[in-house]
Amino acid sequence: MYLDRKKSKVYTKNISHNRGLNKMPYSEPTTLAVIACPGGQAFASEVVAHLRHMYKHRFSLKSDVISKRYNLDKAELVKQMNLDNDLKTSDLCIRGPIEKYRPPVFEIKTRFTYFANGEFKTELLESVRGKDVFIFQDVENHEVISLNDGATKQVLSVNDHVMTLLVTIDAVRQAGAKQITLVVPAYPYSRQHKKKGREGLTASLLGHFYEFMGVTRLITLDIHSREIVNAFNTTHLENLHASYQIIRELSKIVNLQGENKENLVVVSPDTGAIDRNKFYATGLKVPLAMIYKERDYSVVTQDAKNTNIKSVKLLGDVHGKVAFMADDMLGTGGTLLKAMEFLHNSGATKVIAAISLPFFTGNAIKQFDEAYEKGLFYRIIGTNAVYHEELLKREWYISTNVSGLFANVITRLHHDQGLSDLLENRDIIERLIKKATDNDEQQE
Repeated sequence: MYLDRKKSKVYTKNISHNRGLNKMPYSEPTTLAVIACPGGQAFASEVVAHLRHMYKHRFSLKSDVISKRYNLDKAELVKQMNLDNDLKTSDLCIRGPIEKYRPPVFEIKTRFTYFANGEFKTELLESVRGKDVFIFQDVENHEVISLNDGATKQVLSVNDHVMTLLVTIDAVRQAGAKQITLVVPAYPYSRQHKKKGREGLTASLLGHFYEFMGVTRLITLDIHSREIVNAFNTTHLENLHASYQIIRELSKIVNLQGENKENLVVVSPDTGAIDRNKFYATGLKVPLAMIYKERDYSVVTQDAKNTNIKSVKLLGDVHGKVAFMADDMLGTGGTLLKAMEFLHNSGATKVIAAISLPFFTGNAIKQFDEAYEKGLFYRIIGTNAVYHEELLKREWYISTNVSGLFANVITRLHHDQGLSDLLENRDIIERLIKKATDNDEQQE
């Protein structure tokens, strides 16, 4: 039997008058949709896996709490919740059994066509009208990608990925999506954000494109410059940080607390990364040093060996200590390699780097292989926000997963919930370090 008439009436009335009813995490999220551009498919798949787990967990938790609070039979409550969702859906009903949790299908089937002249076309094979659409793209994915239903294998450039993203936004807009959010962990052209002469502000230009095309929000990871936020008038930019995930991996290879605590010093690789490394030094409660580089800007960096750095100086002390550096992105890697060699020669026992966006362009991986063989560094921690198969094969590379962070942000945005604790994560970092301390004391 269903709930009795009186209880059912109260239950329905309370839910109907809840402003966020159709968007509550435990109900069928019929308006949340994910579209993965070819470059962003790998990362989107990981985020979708987290979304499925989160919605199932929240449904189970919600049904447990409600059934106990109102002294209702859980099985009948689940049926009532499914009935409520069936009544609200624009379809005849939602597929799946009525007595169990029905997992939502987030990803929209999409066909991407690559023409011989280099043009792209995006076709949505399902309706997105009225949906809250999240479009994923990894513009730094330079692996072989399948297009034209698998008939074409192609390595795409950043410009190819950007163009694919633009035509996908247009397809979604033309199809009547209620809201469009871009999920681009690596914001394209983010290094072209400051005008120094007769040059364009390409980071800002792309921002204007997105805004003109009706993009409501953009989610990125450790954006290269906060100035890019100023390019938007109405579009919101959510800049996420991988600091918690990076410190979690760091705690596995360096003893951060207890009697056996290693002597750690955070080193800013240049003046531009001082704020980021100050955050790590403050959170880890360790000294902060800085490398100052004198550059010749008449020389354009071509690869990891041929850079425009002329001399390097250290402000601080790393002798006999573990040196940890953090930066937002790594391209050819020349700057980081010189910094690692400098710290190694300055007496650091271990040199560890953390990179939010590990591009490793050109022959960077080969150069780091050679540096590792020479003992110039110990490990590099990167995120899975940039898809790079070769990196995962390296002993010196550690990949940390940020897809759960993005999934959390997406659900909160979709359900109109706050992001403060995810954007400002000092508290969870402190809990992580305290947990490492407690584990160390238990082992003793």
